[in-house]
Amino acid sequence: MSELISNFLFVWQRFTWASLIDILLVAAIFAVFLYLLRDTEGQTLMRGVLVVVIVITLLTSMVNLPGFAWLVSTLTPVLILSIPVIFAPEIRRGLGRMGNLGHLNIFSNKRSQRATEQLEKTIQAVSDAAVQLSERKHGALIVIRRSQYLDQYYKNGVMIDAEVSPQMLMQIFYPNTPLHDGAVIIEDNRIKAASCVMPLSSSGVLYVSVERSLGLRHRAALGISEVSDAIAVVVSEETGTISIAQQGRLIRRLDSEQLRNSLRAFITLQTTSQEKDGKRSILNIFKKETSEGEN
Repeated sequence: MSELISNFLFVWQRFTWASLIDILLVAAIFAVFLYLLRDTEGQTLMRGVLVVVIVITLLTSMVNLPGFAWLVSTLTPVLILSIPVIFAPEIRRGLGRMGNLGHLNIFSNKRSQRATEQLEKTIQAVSDAAVQLSERKHGALIVIRRSQYLDQYYKNGVMIDAEVSPQMLMQIFYPNTPLHDGAVIIEDNRIKAASCVMPLSSSGVLYVSVERSLGLRHRAALGISEVSDAIAVVVSEETGTISIAQQGRLIRRLDSEQLRNSLRAFITLQTTSQEKDGKRSILNIFKKETSEGEN
């Protein structure tokens, strides 16, 4: 302990303004890196890496373990080279975000208006397609990405990258076509992929339903809403009922107007406490209408 205190005093006596700037630059780099990893799987991996680094640092600096120190020094270059491989998707996204930072202030208003128009077109296209699929009793599952990435899910499907339109969605979910079985993922107002496999919900919410029409599509819709902030629109193949899954909750028996309003609300709501309260109120309204319709 005395050696640790003496080392601290040694560093403190030689602490200068240049040292402070050095520390702030290192902290800023780590802050930017963690900011770029937010809402990704790399964020969880980074937490594990930080825990391992802290534990190894404490063991090698405070305890005399020559064999362990030799092993760490030998494996460190390999671990450093493996980081770009492990975090390759997150690094690509981060560089893309950094590349867009220079344009945010200049074109923020134009982009905001353009994004709002594109979002409204997407909501209208999804709503129209769901209503027409409901009338024909064609089953469908449409997943709309919000802030969290869904890379691992669209990679197991068929990449499309097409404009969102009712005709395209109806063609994809037409019975017995190659892409009808699975989910469509919409990202940045475009159809990213089709025939995607979604995780099934294990919460047991669907098992208490009095109807037997809640099958794998509804379980998949609830499943993706439980593991991400995505919104899933599902059309029942048996009854034609339109439902929305969001945050592990299923809102059923929606008509065209309710579907558009709920999509618009859920997609545009942010994570502030006030907006969360508004989201809960919307859910309560639709739950009340759903319970009244079932009764």
